[in-house]
Amino acid sequence: SAPSLFSPFLIWTLKRNLPKRVSVSISPSGEIVEGSSVTLTCSSDGNPPVKIYTWFKGSKPVGEGKTYSIPNIRSEDSGEYTCQSQNDHGERRSTAVQINVLLSISPSGEIVEGSSVTLTCSSDGNPPVKIYTWFKGSTSVGEGKIYSIPNIRSEDSGEYTCQSQNHHGERRSTAVQINVLCKYWSAVWFAVGGGGFLLIPVLICICWSVKCSTNLPTV
Repeated sequence: SAPSLFSPFLIWTLKRNLPKRVSVSISPSGEIVEGSSVTLTCSSDGNPPVKIYTWFKGSKPVGEGKTYSIPNIRSEDSGEYTCQSQNDHGERRSTAVQINVLLSISPSGEIVEGSSVTLTCSSDGNPPVKIYTWFKGSTSVGEGKIYSIPNIRSEDSGEYTCQSQNHHGERRSTAVQINVLCKYWSAVWFAVGGGGFLLIPVLICICWSVKCSTNLPTV
């Protein structure tokens, strides 16, 4: 006779046909710096094949599809991500993968001369990190998990890295580029739009702009 609805054989058959070996890969596979693009890819075997992939950050669903992309990653995107694959017989979730955004810049948009900028370093370590050291190029510029530039100038433009150190050694982050925009450019556009009677302010603003831009890094 046919097996009953709740027979051990039927339950075993259903479990056997659930998606198998659900795993997640991260690209790029190295350190993740704020502003970069990150792609998560879900892989799963199933017979019948997987029909639906759902992505979770913690317990919250954040997307669907075999891949999940974060094109301009921020520090608030750090966390545990899982992929749930589903076929006609049920669903299975992957082991969580951890995303840590190691270096973040605030504000995250354009940086104008005279504004305040904060760099934050995050690092996993066992034993925990004891010392954070900040570098501009190869020059040490500060210590601590947070490095602040309260009144940024064009000469502060450059590549910054964070070095984390515990009892077992040290590791330096990928560099982030800071480009400081000259605040006088906006004055030039305003003056040009005002008409010919603002010719002298225009010339003054242009002179200031040239002086400021000479300190910007060469592209």
